[in-house]
Amino acid sequence: MGFDHGGRQWHDRRKTREGGEGMAAALHCEQSGTGMPTLLLLHGLGVNGAVWQGVVERLGAWPGRILVPDLRGHGASPHFRHYGMGEHAADLGELLERGERVHVVGHSLGGAIAIVLASGMFGVAVERVLAFGVKQSWRSEEIEKAEKFAATPVRWFDDRQEAAERFLRVSGLSGLVGSDVEVVSRGIVGEGGRTRLAADPRTVLSGGIAMAAMMAASRAPIRLARGGADPMVSLAELLPYDPDAFDIAGCGHNPHVEAPEVLARLILDGLERGAEPRATVELLL
Repeated sequence: MGFDHGGRQWHDRRKTREGGEGMAAALHCEQSGTGMPTLLLLHGLGVNGAVWQGVVERLGAWPGRILVPDLRGHGASPHFRHYGMGEHAADLGELLERGERVHVVGHSLGGAIAIVLASGMFGVAVERVLAFGVKQSWRSEEIEKAEKFAATPVRWFDDRQEAAERFLRVSGLSGLVGSDVEVVSRGIVGEGGRTRLAADPRTVLSGGIAMAAMMAASRAPIRLARGGADPMVSLAELLPYDPDAFDIAGCGHNPHVEAPEVLARLILDGLERGAEPRATVELLL
């Protein structure tokens, strides 16, 4: 079903290549507009494309089409056996045409996938990347916790509200959005009178690739950023990979939710027009 954001007509799209295990997944993807450049917005771990709603409402001036997928194992996209960075990037390559001019903006896991996609190994010529909130280091206890979570059986809830609250906690969106918005509705699934989270627990194993390796393989200009109060990554950790990395002041790990007007401005002024963002981006109050 289509919906309107910022004067654009949006509709769902699914595209995949035929094949069995190991081939690209059929992603749920919302798109609007025509022409180029194409803007690809990638969400983080545990959520879905609807988390970008506040941003896309402010992107009416984008001149080409905009694609907002649910990554494999998230939201309305199917679960798969593997959730490696290469599998994620290959899925996205299937949404794009050869020769298409593509700008990618990704949050957290989505930012890391954007950098991998920019390697040119997936049939896509990425022109620019803005990756924000990408975690740089993983302690052994964090990896052990992720592996334990991935092996946990699906948890069912008899009450939808309880499932919604669980989704908000797991996704890091508690206190940022209510339980009646689209990102929550797509983040939980009802079956037989019970409700579970839509995301496959095994998606937590998607990350962990060293930033140096991803950056070295990229063929596109990459700008790194973080919320100024993001507890998951520091500016000092980003600067060795991007000397012009910057803080988005007043935000935590989810600037696209906390300050969608700032992200939209960065996309339109930075990616489309080639302007360089300031070292610290202040909230527009």
